[in-house]
Amino acid sequence: MSLGYAEKLSFIEDVGKVGMTEFFDSSHVLQEKIERLVKMIQKSKHLVVFTGAGISTSCGIPDFRGPKGIWTLQREGKPLPEASLPFHRAMPSITHMALVELEKAGILKFVISQNVDGLHLRSGIPREKLAELHGNSFMEACPSCGSEYLRDFEVETIGLKETSRRCTNVKCGTKLRDTVLDWEDALPPKEMLPAEKHCRMADLLLCLGTSLQITPACNLPLKCLRGGGKMVIVNLQKTPKDKNASLVIHGFVDKVIAGVMDFLSIRIPPYVRIDLFQIIITRSLSADKKFVNWTLQVASVHALKAPLPFLKSIEVSFSDAQKYKAAILHEQPFNLKRRTVTTEAFEILLKLNFSDGCGCLCTQINIPFGFKGLNGCCNLDKDTVIQDLREKAIQDICCGQNAVIERILAPRTEFTVHAVVTSIKAFESESDFLNNDVKRATESINGPQTSQKRSKGRKRKSIF
Repeated sequence: MSLGYAEKLSFIEDVGKVGMTEFFDSSHVLQEKIERLVKMIQKSKHLVVFTGAGISTSCGIPDFRGPKGIWTLQREGKPLPEASLPFHRAMPSITHMALVELEKAGILKFVISQNVDGLHLRSGIPREKLAELHGNSFMEACPSCGSEYLRDFEVETIGLKETSRRCTNVKCGTKLRDTVLDWEDALPPKEMLPAEKHCRMADLLLCLGTSLQITPACNLPLKCLRGGGKMVIVNLQKTPKDKNASLVIHGFVDKVIAGVMDFLSIRIPPYVRIDLFQIIITRSLSADKKFVNWTLQVASVHALKAPLPFLKSIEVSFSDAQKYKAAILHEQPFNLKRRTVTTEAFEILLKLNFSDGCGCLCTQINIPFGFKGLNGCCNLDKDTVIQDLREKAIQDICCGQNAVIERILAPRTEFTVHAVVTSIKAFESESDFLNNDVKRATESINGPQTSQKRSKGRKRKSIF
């Protein structure tokens, strides 16, 4: 079984109802319901969205209870599909990106998610407007000062356990913990309290791609009803809360949301994935001061020993190919040691070969090298550089663009942080979406993304 998250969960025999039948509204009924939903959104003053596995199946992440769900296949004794894409390379769906635009437009006030795939944060939903009830497979948190760290790799544990990294706050240094709940972990107050608050404030609560079975999370949407709010459910399966909803839509979430955005005349932008890494060059003089002994290291910005999941290998060559021998670095950590003459300056040429799931094969970075370095820092506006990269990727409709976002130069050591566009996903039109993004995922990737794991007989602990 390659589905890391499901494999990490503690064993439980009763996972509740699985293999749930899917229903589809006819095309004209679906269109009528989308128009009704649009009118409700236009009248809403406090829209809250509650999401589940169904918004990420088009990203290649399987759900648990559907016809091809993880637990459905397990109960039927069928083999699980092989991974076609690493979990950490999953990209947001058209629904994820539409929610970002609705938030930017001031229409969407808050998002509550049961998913642990981290795609809401990656898509651009502000952290302060998001409650991840069951955690985030790519997030570590400090139990002491509360600092959060979003990683580009899947955190190795679940169940709020200690990880191998520490808080970088100089006044703290506490060992970090993962944020994903196991079966018996209580919903964290940091996520639950704002979720409850916004559910009570909501005049419209939109449930997207969730079977609404997992307690206590599934009862949150009902809180809007007590204040006179309305609830809308968009899901392929029937849910226990359908009777409480003002509108129930049976259809692909992406198709429904694409229709909503079309009626609202709000464009859904492409998703651009930008990853960071650092290059560290250390230099020292030989005893006779004729040579420079130097080491080049390509490392994660999260920690020197942390993985770089988007890099497969690095090819190192030099501007003077006749004098300096090229090398290929296959294994992490990526390190190269060399000895050169102090008086010579040249360029180090790095060809970064991307791992599976990235949008292009490679990119190249040229590094000027000489023994006499410059002291101090290179003042760069990180946000501006990254935004420029994003805009160029969208303009070119390709990836591989890279830029320096931070540089510290010293006589013996040079630290350079690079940003690189590793994937881009465009949502050009509704027809394009229908052809490419609405397909139910039949293959699994490295870990399902939602902790929909409570049957009626088993409830997640609540501290409330």
